[in-house]
Amino acid sequence: MDETEKSDLPEVIPTHIAIIMDGNGRWAKQRGLPRVEGHRQGAESVREIVRCAGEAGVSFLTLYAFSVENWKRPKAEVSTLMRLLARFLRDEIAELNDNNVRLQAIGRLTDLPDFVQKQLHESILATSRNTGLTLILALSYGGRVEIIEAVQSIIREVQLGHLDPAQIDERVFSAHLYTRYYPDPDLLIRTSGELRLSNFLLWQQSYTEIHVTRTLWPDFRKREFQAALNDYANRERRYGAV
Repeated sequence: MDETEKSDLPEVIPTHIAIIMDGNGRWAKQRGLPRVEGHRQGAESVREIVRCAGEAGVSFLTLYAFSVENWKRPKAEVSTLMRLLARFLRDEIAELNDNNVRLQAIGRLTDLPDFVQKQLHESILATSRNTGLTLILALSYGGRVEIIEAVQSIIREVQLGHLDPAQIDERVFSAHLYTRYYPDPDLLIRTSGELRLSNFLLWQQSYTEIHVTRTLWPDFRKREFQAALNDYANRERRYGAV
């Protein structure tokens, strides 16, 4: 990003942005293309937005890549998505390293096919020394499942005598979530115009600012990302106070 582009950025940049990347299928349908082409074009948007987020000074970017509900899709589509995911994880290592991006993942990762788990592990390891943007992929992720697993983990600690129930507060609960190592999102971006959270980061988004755009994810690029940043910069965050 050159100096002119940097001057276009707002003064207030969110530390953590989460994105519900919606609209790949509709994008393909509008063009008479198979759904997989929408997913391929969506991967191009991922590349551009990761680059833009890093250049803007965002510290964490969480992308809702595959939900627990997505396993209910037709087997052929799921299989294709898993192959595309593995290829993306492999092919993006050099780009991520060039841009100093550290890759992480959250969700029920053991649900993923073995070949995807293997590539995910290799890609995370290959980028582990990077110190810029942390890119977090939510894979086989569900907010309700995450909360239930956190409760189960806390119960086990109480039963083992490692935790006094009187000590359980928001901090303790947050420490048992998939996102325990990351701050809560400051900004949620949802593409395709849908007005719902879709079981995404339900606990973490208690005070997150929400930006909804009718742009479908494959068309969401630098201009739309900067519009979301500008929208966020004009918000007054009160966290329930006056």
